[in-house]
Amino acid sequence: MQLVKNITTKQTLYPAVATIGFFDGVHCGHRFLIEQVQKAAISRGLASAVITFPEHPRAVMHPDFHPELLTTSNEKLELLAQTGIDRCILLDFTPKLAALSASQFMEMLRDQYAIRALVIGYDHRFGHGRSEGFEEYVRHGHDLGMEVLPAEAYHLSTSGCLLPVCSSSIRRLLHDGDVTSAAHYLGYPYFLNGTVVSGFQIGHRIGYPTANLQVNDSRKIVPIRGVYATHVEVGGGHFDGMLNIGCRPTLANGDNTTIEVHIFDFNSDIYQQPLRLSFVQRIRAERKFSSVNELIAQLHQDAETAQKMLKS
Repeated sequence: MQLVKNITTKQTLYPAVATIGFFDGVHCGHRFLIEQVQKAAISRGLASAVITFPEHPRAVMHPDFHPELLTTSNEKLELLAQTGIDRCILLDFTPKLAALSASQFMEMLRDQYAIRALVIGYDHRFGHGRSEGFEEYVRHGHDLGMEVLPAEAYHLSTSGCLLPVCSSSIRRLLHDGDVTSAAHYLGYPYFLNGTVVSGFQIGHRIGYPTANLQVNDSRKIVPIRGVYATHVEVGGGHFDGMLNIGCRPTLANGDNTTIEVHIFDFNSDIYQQPLRLSFVQRIRAERKFSSVNELIAQLHQDAETAQKMLKS
């Protein structure tokens, strides 16, 4: 995938069909839209492109807005590259860009980024005030010599029902701990990237040593507290694990939420190494036990449950 950032000087780009969006999560709906762009590009002998932003546009215009992200900017680019799109145009969303009318924005895309056709998502609006819609975009495109194509909406079949897929619904699922349904909507298991940091070392003393994860971006959603079956990528290897998100109430460690994964059949020093957790299924909610021995017994049961989930 060719990555093109803000162009300030003349740059020669092969003409392309593009779509526009923030693409948080690069979920099934986004991928369906990108497939439509790719088909339109092939039929016209053009390149395929997505136009997106490193920062959430609303956060730029309203500093008091703190987005909850499914993917960081780098993770989003990684997932977009996996779609096979030819080009990703990464624009800084600035007040100057936000002040452009839809027509001015489209003209900029044509002149600076060689966009010859736009595929517009069924609910997408752009331009100052987001006051115009598809009919206006078609008219502006006609004046600019740019084709504007409507995108077909994507619906996921669940329990016999067709449901729309959007990033906000996936966020709600993660807040509820339903990582299995979230993966169904995303098209892949939800994941967290971070660095292994020092912890309290209590896991070692009770037979379940853990790697403590510090997430790379605090804006990234961490699912609700509880115990999860996970896949783990660290040190170039792929492993199974049992994850706890919570404050360890049985051990009276305060209110600070930690993310700790016990990696099965693993005994290496991975402090300060990057680690990725991919969520498979939630096992149970966090709870306080009457004693450490009761906690250990529950951890034995959780480990058996996690390993069965990961093998199924």
